[in-house]
Amino acid sequence: MPDAAQSGSIRTEIDGRIFKITVDNTAKKNAFTPDMMQLLSDAFTTFDGNDELWVAVLCFAGNDTTAGLDMPKFFGPNRERRDTPPANVDPFALRRRTMKPVVAAVQGLCLTIGIEMMLAADIVIAADTARFCQMESKRGIAPLGGAHFRFLTRTGWGNAMYHLMLCDEFDASRALQIGLVQEVVRAGQQIVRAIEIAQRIARNAPLGLRAMKEAALKYIEAGESMAVAAIPAIHAKVMGTEDAKEGIRSFVERREARFQGR
Repeated sequence: MPDAAQSGSIRTEIDGRIFKITVDNTAKKNAFTPDMMQLLSDAFTTFDGNDELWVAVLCFAGNDTTAGLDMPKFFGPNRERRDTPPANVDPFALRRRTMKPVVAAVQGLCLTIGIEMMLAADIVIAADTARFCQMESKRGIAPLGGAHFRFLTRTGWGNAMYHLMLCDEFDASRALQIGLVQEVVRAGQQIVRAIEIAQRIARNAPLGLRAMKEAALKYIEAGESMAVAAIPAIHAKVMGTEDAKEGIRSFVERREARFQGR
């Protein structure tokens, strides 16, 4: 097994009907490794398969939500490969998703996949320190975890294009204004508040909540299924380009990328 200090960890706790999932790789601002991604999927699958657990709370240790992917471990010459079982729940809800309620709590840096995991949740509580950025196009690539359509359905076309095209950083008050998050609380209270919300949800009939979520998803199912089906084509268009290589190099070298459109 990899050293948890090197690869990060996913911790889980049960409190009555609530299943708390904590992402912990604070030494790297909770950047995700392939191992962490698989462990997170395993945690959601455990939650989904246990009838005694009714609501999940996804949260993050330390001051930040996530700096995104640990790029060398995904794209470097010694990249790590992990094959998540197809039957697992997908943390991005692009394949199998849970029909149970999921509440996310975020703080500090919430970049790229952090936003996409938020968008896969049902309700988001943000600390007033939260800073968001969907910055893939700054790296010569494109969002592959659902932001290309869920940002749109959550915030509307203009707001989505504004932030997806500018790749800008914005704060919690802006996220609340456009509907990306549902509440903003004082830093340090976001997990407490998320658990409070989860506990209130858990007082309601679980089967009714799941049926309601499933029915709500039917409204956007056709559009989402087409958007998910488009991801391999998006991947093929951008990941093998010179711009993608330059973007990843610039990230590793901590400099501005110099793109050429090829």
